[in-house]
Amino acid sequence: MKKSLYAGVAAVALSAGMAHADGHLVFAPGEGPFSWDSYNEWAAGAPDLSGQSVTVFGPWLNPEDEIFSSALAYFEEATGADVTYTGSDGFEQQIVIDAEAGSPPNIAVFPQPGLAADMASQGLLAPLGDDMAAWVNDNYAAGSSWVDLGTYADADGADQFYGFFYNVNVKSLVWYVPENFEDAGYEVPETMEDLIALSEEMIANGDTPWCIGLGSGPATGWPATDWVEDIMLRTQPAEKYDMWVSNELPFNSPEVINALETFGMFAKNDDMVAGGAGAVGSTDFRDSPAGLFTSPAQCFMHKQASFIPAFMPEGVEIGVDADFFYFPSFAGEDLGNPVLGGGTLMAVTDASDATMALMEFFQQPIAHEVMMAQTGFLTPHTGVNLDAYKDAALRGQGEILQNATTFRFDGSDLMPGAIGAGTFWTGMVDFVGGASAEDVANAIQESWDGIK
Repeated sequence: MKKSLYAGVAAVALSAGMAHADGHLVFAPGEGPFSWDSYNEWAAGAPDLSGQSVTVFGPWLNPEDEIFSSALAYFEEATGADVTYTGSDGFEQQIVIDAEAGSPPNIAVFPQPGLAADMASQGLLAPLGDDMAAWVNDNYAAGSSWVDLGTYADADGADQFYGFFYNVNVKSLVWYVPENFEDAGYEVPETMEDLIALSEEMIANGDTPWCIGLGSGPATGWPATDWVEDIMLRTQPAEKYDMWVSNELPFNSPEVINALETFGMFAKNDDMVAGGAGAVGSTDFRDSPAGLFTSPAQCFMHKQASFIPAFMPEGVEIGVDADFFYFPSFAGEDLGNPVLGGGTLMAVTDASDATMALMEFFQQPIAHEVMMAQTGFLTPHTGVNLDAYKDAALRGQGEILQNATTFRFDGSDLMPGAIGAGTFWTGMVDFVGGASAEDVANAIQESWDGIK
C-alpha cells in the first residue's frame, strides 16, 4: 500500500520551459547549478562505446521516463552508446519472466529491495563489485546503510553487492504551518525531547498539537506503522531495527512495546490529537492534514511522508503556507540522525562493458542533478549541488538525507505480507482503540509464529 502511494502521488511535473529529452541534452553544458567540471573530467576519460547499446527496464512511466532519459543523454553524449529505457506498470512480474526466460534487460530498476534480493538468490543478477560498494560507502550519506540495503545473498549464499540506489523518498517528516508557529511563538524542535516538550506546551496553551489519521480503506492502520518504525530507529540501534523487521527480535519484546507506548503517548492522549484519541482510527489519512489549515487551527503538527502535500488544500504552497521539519532523534539516546524511507535501486540483469560503464556514470553528480532539477527526485549522493533541486521543499528533504547517519526502509514493507500488510496494520487500530501495547504486540507475534 505504502509503496503504491509514492508511485501514485509523487510530484513529477517538469519545470517551466524544459523540453522533453527525446535523446537530447535538456541542459546545455555549463548551464544550471550542475557539476560540469566533474562531468567533463569523467567524459574526457569515458570509453568509446559507439555501436553498443544498453537496455533499462523499470516502473517509471510518463513523465518520469522522459526525465530519466534526459539524464541518460549525458552518458550517450560522452560514450556514443545508445541507451533505451522502457517502463511498465507490470514491472515486478515482467522482470522475473524475462530473466527466467534468459532475455532480461541489461539493467532493472527495482522499486524496493525485496524482489532484487530474491532474484540475486536465484543467480539472476550480476554483482556490482567491491569497488562500487566502497564508492557508495564513501560518497552516500549514511553510506554503510545503502551498502547494506544493496547487499544480498547470491545463489551460493554468499553476500554480494548488487543494488545501487537512485531516487529515494523520506518519511521522517513533520508538517506544520509556519504562520501558526510564528503567531503562537512556537519554535521548530531540534530533538525528540524538544518535540515532546513542545507538544506539552501546546496543550498547556489550549492548543492541540497533532492531527493523526489511520483510515485508508482496507489498508487502515498503516500510518501508525510509520510512527512505530521511526520511533524504533530513535530508541534502538539500527541492528535491533533489522532484527525486529526479520522477527529475530520478537514483536512482543520490551524494545518494541516501548516504541508502541511512545507512539501511544501522542495518539492515545485526548489532549494531544485533534478530535481526541477516539478519532485517530477512523480519520482518513488523506483528510488528516486538513486540520493544519483551519482557522483556528485544529492542530499544529502532522507526521507524514513526503507525498502528503498532494492531500493538502488546493493552492497550498510548500515553504510558504506549509513546511516540514525532520522528525527528530532523542538527544539522550545517542543514535545519530536516522531517516526512514524507501527508494529505487539499479541492478544489472545482463552485464556488458557498456552496461557497467552506465552503472559507473550513475556515480556522477550530474546523473542525479539533471533528475533533481526536473522532478521529485531525492538522492543521498553527497557530491551533488543541493541548489540543483527544483524547489526549496525538495532541497530541504535532500538536506535531511545529507544529514542522515542511518537510513532504513519502511519495516512493514519488508515484513511478510500477513504481518506488515496485515496484523501490524490491524494491531495499530486496536491499539489506538484502547488495547494495551502488550496485548497488541503479543497478538502480532502470535500471527508471525503462525506463518513460520
